Amino acid sequence: MDMTYTHPADASTVTIRTRKFLTNRLLQRKQMVVDVIHPGLPNVSKDELRAKIGKMYKAEKDVVSVFGFKTHFGGGKTTGFALIYDNVEALKKFEPKHRLVRIGLAEAPKGGRKQRKEKKNREKKFRGVRKSKKPRKE
Repeated sequence: MDMTYTHPADASTVTIRTRKFLTNRLLQRKQMVVDVIHPGLPNVSKDELRAKIGKMYKAEKDVVSVFGFKTHFGGGKTTGFALIYDNVEALKKFEPKHRLVRIGLAEAPKGGRKQRKEKKNREKKFRGVRKSKKPRKE
């Protein structure tokens, strides 16, 4: 499926072409490879791509996830991947946390990396149900 539009920053046209389209019922999504042809222009923003791909497939921008874009040598063409989920709940359930943070549907973990690792290692020392501090009555 193709979509051509005029980029607002310049009078040049940008073409969005999708290929290798697949409907993945198990993960409640449509997935595809996206080619963005933008001669003489810098890369199109992911936010703008989400909106345009959503419009192409009659879906809300909120349920579209784009990632993995690589610009070909010489510029002018960028290829990446897009996922269109059936609803926001499916997106939150199946998308990795880092991509949810990027599109603003999740919070980035607070604290430093070392603090997170120390917390993880402290929690590994306790297994099963935690025992209460109160002495047992017999």
